[in-house]
Amino acid sequence: MFTKHKLLQGAVILTSAGLISRLMGFFFRIFLSHAFGEESVGLYQLIFPVYALCLSISTAGLQTAVSRMTAEKVSLGQKEEAGNVLRIALCLTLILSLAEVLLIQQNAGFIAETFLGDPRCAEMLIIISYALPCAAVHSCICGYSFGIQRTELPAMSQLIEQTARILFVVLLFIFMKDTGEVPSIKLAAAGIAAGEFASAVFSSKMLSARKPFGQIPSPASVSRNTRELLTLSVPLTANRAAVTLLQSVEAASIPACLKLYGMSGSAALSTYGVLTGMALPCILFPSAVTNSVGTVLLPAVSAAQASGDRTAMVRLLKKAAGSCLVLGLSCCLFFLIFGNLIGNVLFHSSTAGRFILTLAWICPFLYTNTALMSAINGLGKTLFTFLINVAGLLVRIGGVFFAIPRFGIQGYLWGLLASQFVVSGLAVAALLTASRPSVHRM
Repeated sequence: MFTKHKLLQGAVILTSAGLISRLMGFFFRIFLSHAFGEESVGLYQLIFPVYALCLSISTAGLQTAVSRMTAEKVSLGQKEEAGNVLRIALCLTLILSLAEVLLIQQNAGFIAETFLGDPRCAEMLIIISYALPCAAVHSCICGYSFGIQRTELPAMSQLIEQTARILFVVLLFIFMKDTGEVPSIKLAAAGIAAGEFASAVFSSKMLSARKPFGQIPSPASVSRNTRELLTLSVPLTANRAAVTLLQSVEAASIPACLKLYGMSGSAALSTYGVLTGMALPCILFPSAVTNSVGTVLLPAVSAAQASGDRTAMVRLLKKAAGSCLVLGLSCCLFFLIFGNLIGNVLFHSSTAGRFILTLAWICPFLYTNTALMSAINGLGKTLFTFLINVAGLLVRIGGVFFAIPRFGIQGYLWGLLASQFVVSGLAVAALLTASRPSVHRM
């Protein structure tokens, strides 16, 4: 079972890697904005709703299921069974991701023009599709590693992915400039595929060195583990896919609604690029800490629940949520003081500075929600997380379709703040509902 020391150690390792990776990504985004311009960054950001939707279908539910099942089986002394779960998950996720590659490549033009509203995205969709199988392998291996309480592999693979991605784009950009060619934002999409490939190769080699797979399991064992894996992962995948689909609708509709506000197509795409490629990454930068806490909290809560240690489970929840809230309040104050300076100095954009000032208020809610939602998933209450996420997204989508045409991008920022407040309230209520009966039985 997860001890306090192992939880802290895992969180520290993931946080360190996450902060380094976020720092690298932060300066990489500055490079992209200077090298390609705000409109190109906006175009690049448009492809991520499709990419995220594919990942949610092929990897998100399976990674969480592998992490949870591995933690449970290891806590019960069934290490070989945990390896069999990983083997089954790898087969399933590869089948799904390869099907997605074919689907995207055959319909890239239709998706770009109909869903994203810009045919220039078609080539980038084809390029980024090659990252999906690599991301699938990497994701399952990370889920297994979290379950056995070994966060070194996910931490290192995260750094390798980010390093390979940045080096690929920057070096190729420099090479093209030296040869007289005009670099395109498509380089950034190719960088994602290169980074995921490097991370998948590294993760696979590290995993093979640990030899997690025992003898070939019996058909009965395969059938049992497959049923258990699907029982847990299918609802998670359906929930995550539905949430991601709503997020995709939200993201793809922002530029269109900005046009209804009166902006030109170029100005709308530039504003979208500043928001999603500059301001939001600043606000999300400290979330490397809360993401790490949430990642190790999920299997920790699952292991505590499986062993019947209710006291440890409640203590973990209180400490994790409290720490994330303190961080969120501190970051809120920091961005309120230095938001304009960050936008003007780092991105050469006063618009980015204004966005950061408004988004600063979501930090306490955003960071705390990460821990709360991970705890709810760890308790197996995946329906709660789905309903909470949908409620928050509906508020945000309402901001897109009703507030942006009237107030511009500021209306969306207000909707984003309101959605985080709603999610926090519902998550706390869900945790109280899920944990109070267990606590009373202690």
